[in-house]
Amino acid sequence: MAKIRGEFQVRLKPGAPDEGGEPAIGRMLIDKQFHGDLEAASLGQMLAFRTATEGSAGYVAMEKVTGTLGGRKGTFVLQHSGTMNRGVAGLVLTVVPDSGTGELTGLTGQMTIEITGGKHFYGFEYTLPKVD
Repeated sequence: MAKIRGEFQVRLKPGAPDEGGEPAIGRMLIDKQFHGDLEAASLGQMLAFRTATEGSAGYVAMEKVTGTLGGRKGTFVLQHSGTMNRGVAGLVLTVVPDSGTGELTGLTGQMTIEITGGKHFYGFEYTLPKVD
C-alpha cells in the first residue's frame, strides 16, 4: 500500500437548498485542485446538515477526481461521510470500488483531510494493480 501526502485547494459554492422544509439540508458544489503525488482536479457535490446543538453536524459527498496519481493517469470517485459530534470530528473518505479508469483502473484506498494554518492537506493510502 502506497502512502502519500500533499496540499489541496478547495472552493465550495452553495447549491440550491433542500426543499424539504426547515431546518434545510444544505447543498454545496466542490471544486478542488490536488498537488503532489496526486496532481489532479475534482468536481463534486455535498449535502450537509447542521443541528441546533453547537458543534454537531453531518455531511456526505461524492467527487470525481481527474489527473495523475504516482504518474498514472485516469479518474476515480471519492465518497465522503463526515460527522461532528459536539466538536469531535469523524471523517471517512473512500475510493468508490471499481470507479478507477484509465491507468487508475483497480485503484482502492482511503484519504484523510487535515487543515493546518489555514491550509488543506490530504493523506492518501492506496493500492493500484502492478503494471505489466
